[in-house]
Amino acid sequence: MLKYIWMVIQDLFLSVTFVTLIHELLRSRFAGKRLRIHWAGIILGTVSAIILSLVKYNTNKIVSSRWNHSIYVYIIGFTLAFTLFSLLSEVKMRERDGILALLTSLSGAGLSAVWIFYALPSAISYPFIFNTMGNGYLSWYYIQRVMGWLLAFLILYIYARLLSHVARQLKHQGLVLFTLLAGLLANAGYTLCRFFVPWVNRARWLKWSIAFDREKHGWAMAMVKFSTRHAMTFLWIVAALVALLIAAFYAENVKITEPYDNPAQLRKLKARGKKRRRMARCLGAFLALILVSLTAVKAYDTREVTLSAPETFTVMEDRILVPIETVSDGHLHRFEYKTENDIDVRWIVVKKPDSAAYGVGLDACEVCGNAGYYERNGQVICKRCDVVMNINTIGFKGGCNPIPLAYEMEEGNLSFQISDLMAGEKEFR
Repeated sequence: MLKYIWMVIQDLFLSVTFVTLIHELLRSRFAGKRLRIHWAGIILGTVSAIILSLVKYNTNKIVSSRWNHSIYVYIIGFTLAFTLFSLLSEVKMRERDGILALLTSLSGAGLSAVWIFYALPSAISYPFIFNTMGNGYLSWYYIQRVMGWLLAFLILYIYARLLSHVARQLKHQGLVLFTLLAGLLANAGYTLCRFFVPWVNRARWLKWSIAFDREKHGWAMAMVKFSTRHAMTFLWIVAALVALLIAAFYAENVKITEPYDNPAQLRKLKARGKKRRRMARCLGAFLALILVSLTAVKAYDTREVTLSAPETFTVMEDRILVPIETVSDGHLHRFEYKTENDIDVRWIVVKKPDSAAYGVGLDACEVCGNAGYYERNGQVICKRCDVVMNINTIGFKGGCNPIPLAYEMEEGNLSFQISDLMAGEKEFR
């Protein structure tokens, strides 16, 4: 559940912030038919994102690296165009009609469409790629992940609504423009760095690119490394700009600066100021919730899991014996055998619920390799992909299940052939 909260927020925070501020900036300047142009851009971006998501996750026709490289060009282009036309229309005293108004609206609509098209496909596809591990779509395992996914969208929706109201009611609209353009240009710089990734990786499809030379084109390598190491830095920049906007909105509503003719008008102005300060605090709280999701929640969810220590067993010539009484409590038990080639082969044993059978397999799978499994709240979890195993299917081949390991019952023991463990060496090299 936690995984899909922070993942969706991380995917969509920037696009939600930018689209919301662009919408409010166009509303304050042009409204009417110019604002309808932006709505058209939002709808176009959303519909295109849904179509791309369906094509991407149902076919092999979409290669993300190539697709994103093309989108980067449009993000940079529309960002520069929107910045230029916004500043020019500001100089023209917020001209409500004419060519500048049209160009600002069109570039804003295009920029919003591209940001939605870039960020939304992966976020809306998560429920369709959840691995149910045989638990079914009505299982608690699946439902809790959908709940996390929906909660993230709810948090972002409320955040966008509050940000919209704050940006609309802020007296100093120039601060809205500054926040938006500063965030857009910062991320355009990041996008430009990412643009060179295929070149540095020497992608064959990038036919226009000259051959990459590490000495001659070291600046490109530096840009790619910078964007890789500081990907989240640009998100923090935008968050800081939004926090500045919230602080300004709160500050301008602390004192009554408007003239009033009677006590009734004063009470009305005080009530309005109180309401706006409450709105600023609410937006600040949701921004803090988003930041906590991207820091503390993400760190907790992606924390390193330490596998339990291997338990003891008895070696008898060509086989290994594990007493049944030590593995019959329904919990996960891990064992480790060092082969002649000095390789530690691990395997797990767990008694299946309401059954006399045991789930036995190597502590590795064909999908995630030898990352291993651990127990959490009575469930067996894959350490690498966090998928919950159906204990009743452990011992069967397929998916993220442990690679099956043969065993026999022998006088109160589970008996494992050393030759079978030797055959599993390749999984732990």
